[in-house]
Amino acid sequence: MPELPDVEGFRRVLTRHAAGKRITEVTTLDAGVLRGVTGRRLRDTLTGRRFGEPRRLGKWLIAPVVDRPETVVLHFGMTGSLRWETGDRERHDRVIFAFDDGELRYRDMRKLQGLRLAADDAELDRLLADTGPDALAVGQDRFRELLGRRRQLKPLLTDQSVLGGLGNLLVDEILWRARLNPHTPAADLDRAAADALYREMRAVLRAAVQAERVPPRKSWLTGRRDEPSGSCPRCGATLEHGRAGGRGTVWCPRCQPG
Repeated sequence: MPELPDVEGFRRVLTRHAAGKRITEVTTLDAGVLRGVTGRRLRDTLTGRRFGEPRRLGKWLIAPVVDRPETVVLHFGMTGSLRWETGDRERHDRVIFAFDDGELRYRDMRKLQGLRLAADDAELDRLLADTGPDALAVGQDRFRELLGRRRQLKPLLTDQSVLGGLGNLLVDEILWRARLNPHTPAADLDRAAADALYREMRAVLRAAVQAERVPPRKSWLTGRRDEPSGSCPRCGATLEHGRAGGRGTVWCPRCQPG
């Protein structure tokens, strides 16, 4: 499932390989990933144009079009990705942006989200209005404010309208490192616990962004969570599996007591 580190990796792919280059052709192989735009409009708007410097907000990838008011906005849902390829296309490639030296491909198996074309900055602002501050960019004081709500930590931190970019894997990892139970009411944290949670979030995000994914390292909860009898990398206790806010959740009962 693409989370903030994955989308940051996709942003780097677009920056490294496609930004500033002339788009020679746009091909929609499956309109099921288009949201509010037709394949024809996408092609007519972008062919012969260039992507400007892309940016990211949480799980959104935002690619402005040079010398045009439109912006391409991508969301990767559960299975989406953005690839630079020069070989044969794959069965789940949905939209192709062709350049003289290769293709930028939006690939998605389940098609739960997709690609949008915002007509101007006002439409872009409306599209992103329900997304909270980016988890990698949010300041410590603002983060403390977000925690002042009577909701459990896990559903609060995965709510994209509260904080953009964190999903299941990241939040479980961050809470495990901070030794906080996912069912703990966020408003119950004192200042020291809130600041410790912020520091762990920053550390996990920096490491994951470098890897361009949430790395399944054996020293991380992420590397143990899917083992049938997974044990805590820190204390060796058998990990608990349950749900928090309707989401599958993993935690250590010893390190993260309820």
